Amino acid sequence: MAVFTPVEEAEADPFIRRFGLGPVRALTPIAEGVENTNYRLDTDQGRFVLTLFEGRTDETALPFCLGLTRHAAERGLPCARALTDAEGRSIGRLNGRPAAILNWLPGAAKTELSLADQAAGGALLARLHLAAADYPAVRANPVGAAARKSLFERCATRAAGADRRILERLAPWVADDAPDPAAGLPRGPIHADYFPDNLLFEAGAPSGLIDFYFACIDAFAYDLAIALSAWGFDAKGAPLPAALNAFQSGYESIRPLSPAERAALGELGAVAAVRFTLTRLHDRLFHDPLALVTPKDPASFLRRLDWWTGAALAA
Repeated sequence: MAVFTPVEEAEADPFIRRFGLGPVRALTPIAEGVENTNYRLDTDQGRFVLTLFEGRTDETALPFCLGLTRHAAERGLPCARALTDAEGRSIGRLNGRPAAILNWLPGAAKTELSLADQAAGGALLARLHLAAADYPAVRANPVGAAARKSLFERCATRAAGADRRILERLAPWVADDAPDPAAGLPRGPIHADYFPDNLLFEAGAPSGLIDFYFACIDAFAYDLAIALSAWGFDAKGAPLPAALNAFQSGYESIRPLSPAERAALGELGAVAAVRFTLTRLHDRLFHDPLALVTPKDPASFLRRLDWWTGAALAA
């Protein structure tokens, strides 16, 4: 979560009243994350999240994303539901941005994860894959191969020094002839951004899975590789073997991998590392200093690429 578009209470009040929430009591910026503008919204009807969707989130994809989180919630997963107004619409416009209001989920993200937390996170991801398998909507991966190449080329217009060397390392992975390790693997709706800060815990158990705005149709094992890359390494990008094993074991306790998925996991992890190295490098090179968010270091994901390309996960 983050704040890119400022919103005053008086500006938000007419939009919020459309959803029958009464007057605004407090509108508080949430300054984590890197993608969209988020505010904690307190009204007479309770606490909610007001989200304004910024440039990287395609407005035409919002029905897919918001529909998927509702679909998962209806199947018992701890996911938010977007509110609808009297005309049945969940998406409107506020301060020039598409906007929605979602119910507030309890708990908080953990900065220190136990192995039990890792296993619980893996199990919930597998539950999501099973619960979403019959979700009928379709969205191509917004950071798929073509988008990664486009990000690479845009970064190249500004990168110099150490940033240029990062691009040199990534070049083989965005080439037109780069293989697709997800080809032929089981596919369906995936979260595609399953980081620890997108999973809330309360009383030691997952209580809220948030931020579905990169969700799309892709290989389930690719989603697992993204999650392992997010949960199984320290802040500098060094692997945490026990965490990697706990997360994957938690996942496979619900949805065991096929032999083909297991064989592809190392290359899928490398693609995930390339994806996040590129987006972080792009955000640093094109950072808006007025945005209330700090760009993240791409180097830590480049180190993950080194590990994945030599990784040998337990069979």
